Amino acid sequence: MSPTPSRARRLRFLLVIAALALGSLVTVTDASARRPLGENPDRDFLVHDGLRRSYVVRVPDSVRASRKPVPLVIVLHGGGGNAVITERMTGFTAKAMKEGFIVVYPEGTGRRDGILLTWNAGHCCGYAMDHDVDDVGFVRSLIDTLSRRYPIDPKRIYATGMSNGAMMAHTLGIRLSDRLAAIAPVVGAVFGDEPLPASPVSALMINGALDHHIAQAGGPPSGPFARAWDGTPTRPAAEQALFWARADNCGPAAQAAEHAPVAHWVQRCPHGRAVERYVLADNGHAWPGGEAGSRRGDVPSTAIDATDVIWRFFADHPNPP
Repeated sequence: MSPTPSRARRLRFLLVIAALALGSLVTVTDASARRPLGENPDRDFLVHDGLRRSYVVRVPDSVRASRKPVPLVIVLHGGGGNAVITERMTGFTAKAMKEGFIVVYPEGTGRRDGILLTWNAGHCCGYAMDHDVDDVGFVRSLIDTLSRRYPIDPKRIYATGMSNGAMMAHTLGIRLSDRLAAIAPVVGAVFGDEPLPASPVSALMINGALDHHIAQAGGPPSGPFARAWDGTPTRPAAEQALFWARADNCGPAAQAAEHAPVAHWVQRCPHGRAVERYVLADNGHAWPGGEAGSRRGDVPSTAIDATDVIWRFFADHPNPP
């Protein structure tokens, strides 16, 4: 028996959201990622806006022992992803253990616990957007929760993410500018109608020239991805840097270096603020230097390690005194 039209639409929607995470059905290939949330001992929970929200936090032993204030890095999964996939893909936990900072992997919301999760970044994506989920409030509550539990330096709180998570990193930078020192969206975009933040926030953007899911040239969503957000066209990738340059009162961009396949631009910003942009000619919709989300996902460029680059940028840009 063929599925009803409404059921078929729901099935297509679920497949689209899974694909948006990393260009493939990452969430159905990882058994640990499919495990119900209550059965995963690494996940913690808090209740925000009537919803039980989940996250995975990693704290170096050195931090627990010393209680000296340390940075917090928030790493946001792509649309359809979750904490398990993102931790493995980015390698941010190993970086946190080596450098002595706390990393947390929050999880979005979806129709089922633990899989096909999305973030409400305004125009994208999926369940979170459709249900107007208060993800900004959730992240603020998460920062407050972790700050009560661990010795987090309030001047060194940062957010990064990929794809839908990159869009959410932009949203957090705008709406939590009182809490975040810097953001680092990876293979993300802006939509052109974002309000300027109340306070300046340093920003680093990384995009791939081969990205067919969030195109360098911008434009409306096409093909199956048209169902994942509300149809508002993304702006060209370079406009991310222009937006944050305006927010941080920066001057024109200067091309810092170009060593194929990497191009790197740096805005001229006031002391204590920075806006930088990388474009990798050999990277698609993937986390450079990390792992592919699945066997069918884009192969990440090895020209840079995004996690290394992002951490150096964060470490160099706390909130000014």
